[in-house]
Amino acid sequence: MNKEIQSIRGMHDYFSQELQIWNYLEIIFKEVLTSYCYLEIRLPLIEKTEIFKRAIGNITDVVEKEMYSFKDKKGNSLTLRPEGTVGCVRALIQNNLLNTKNHKFWYLGPMFRYERPQKGRYRQFHQLGVEVFGLDKEDIDLEMILLTNRLWKRIGIDSYLTLEINSIGSRIDRIKYKKELVLFLEKYRYLLDEDCKRRLYTNPLRILDTKNIEIQKILNQAPLLEEYVNISAYNHFKNLCKMISSYGIKYQHNKKLVRGLDYYNNTVFEWKSNKIGTQNAICAGGRYDYLVEEMGGQKTPAIGFAIGIERLVLLMQELNIFSEKVENIHIYIIFIGEHNKFYAVNLSEEIRDLYPKLKIFINFFNQNLKKKIRHAINSSSEIIILIGDKEIKNGFFLIKDIKKKEEYFLLKNELLSKIKNYFKHIN
Repeated sequence: MNKEIQSIRGMHDYFSQELQIWNYLEIIFKEVLTSYCYLEIRLPLIEKTEIFKRAIGNITDVVEKEMYSFKDKKGNSLTLRPEGTVGCVRALIQNNLLNTKNHKFWYLGPMFRYERPQKGRYRQFHQLGVEVFGLDKEDIDLEMILLTNRLWKRIGIDSYLTLEINSIGSRIDRIKYKKELVLFLEKYRYLLDEDCKRRLYTNPLRILDTKNIEIQKILNQAPLLEEYVNISAYNHFKNLCKMISSYGIKYQHNKKLVRGLDYYNNTVFEWKSNKIGTQNAICAGGRYDYLVEEMGGQKTPAIGFAIGIERLVLLMQELNIFSEKVENIHIYIIFIGEHNKFYAVNLSEEIRDLYPKLKIFINFFNQNLKKKIRHAINSSSEIIILIGDKEIKNGFFLIKDIKKKEEYFLLKNELLSKIKNYFKHIN
């Protein structure tokens, strides 16, 4: 017996009703990012596996467990991108764009991670990524916060999001801290869950953001990363917090906030909501001042963030922020008799030539006239044009105005003029 055909676990189909929200968000993204002079770039879905291992870190969860990697026909190891920053840096180095005046970029598209699917976490997910290169002062860190805050206001969700921010210092700072953290956690090793035990000697910082309540109680006594952050990073963070406050943006200094990828340093931040469950980070980012150099480019400070589109859409649905709009059909054409199909298609094309923004639907279904008219009304059509033998013979069309509940006959020229006036708000 044939098995039912289904999508791969963790992959989703998106249909028009949900995509209305996506399209709405994309318009806002582009408007806001353009106002801040960010340039769009489009990047490959597949990169060489080695660049992710080098940039993200061999001992991170992403590289160890979550990447979709495979061999091509020549035996090269390739990976579906698990995040966008690494591919963006590779593209700028390869195309010599780091020396240009344009140093602010954005991209939007799917990412892939083999994780346990749950609410707000999928194996194929979509992100808006924003990256800035060549600036090391806290001013650009502030712009990241201001930009994201403006997005939330435009969307109407700013009161449902909380900004958490921290400084994780330099790599040297974190090496010193990791040693102290491991020494502390070793005393409680028997109380750690399997996930934390695995991370203890590979990536102990990730234990800090465990969701295990009992381990969080243990961590309340752990040494703090901020005690190991160098003075320069400390001042950078202190100044940034003052600047954020001066713009009236509320934030929480989460001293346990770290990012799961090795390339981050100094400022890290997340925008979270308590309305969508445990996967509550809508946006996350931070500085990565060493990544460009480590990937073969010149030393270049950088900062960026990513917004999870599925989680953002989920939040909007939970809050009922976006009222689903019925996509009206402007003109619904019905032809009576197969031999009149030609006239219906010709008329629709002529109308589209004159008024390209109108949505015109021709009913090609094998239905009787009554069903076709009912379908037009149920489809929220605004006017119906009826084409039959009588109409063709006499050179006019029967028009049914659904809103006004009127009907009348018009010659072709009269019809085209009527359409112009009827839909002048669209044209």
